[in-house]
Amino acid sequence: MDGKKIIMNYTLPPSAEDMEVMAGDMLETLPDEILRFCEDITIEIEDFPDASTEAELELEDSYELLALFKSGKEISPGVEKKVADGDDVLFLYRRAILDLWCETCEDLGGLIRHAMIEELGRIFDFSDDEIDEMAKRHYQGML
Repeated sequence: MDGKKIIMNYTLPPSAEDMEVMAGDMLETLPDEILRFCEDITIEIEDFPDASTEAELELEDSYELLALFKSGKEISPGVEKKVADGDDVLFLYRRAILDLWCETCEDLGGLIRHAMIEELGRIFDFSDDEIDEMAKRHYQGML
């Protein structure tokens, strides 16, 4: 942890910067099975997916997507280079996560962690059962 602390003010939603700090903290708590794939991963917080991502994934609603992994090797969906030109990036979509947070009243950190586990687990070919088990698993520091 880099020592950044967030003081939640419930009169305003968490900023992208707040969520980036939270996601960085959550990254450290991900299950070991996923962490072994995440050595050089960058986390970016965006309000919504860009238009090309929405079109590529055929999203009907920008709020459908909580997270998206993009490989530094990816040329286009399903086509990768042998050597990466850039970092692997996990995009977290702030507005969709905040909307889910308001709907469920669940812990925001837990929702961010769950979105990260689901997206990374799917990308790294874990089964739905394995992803569910990892998402439910207790981790150090989470009550």
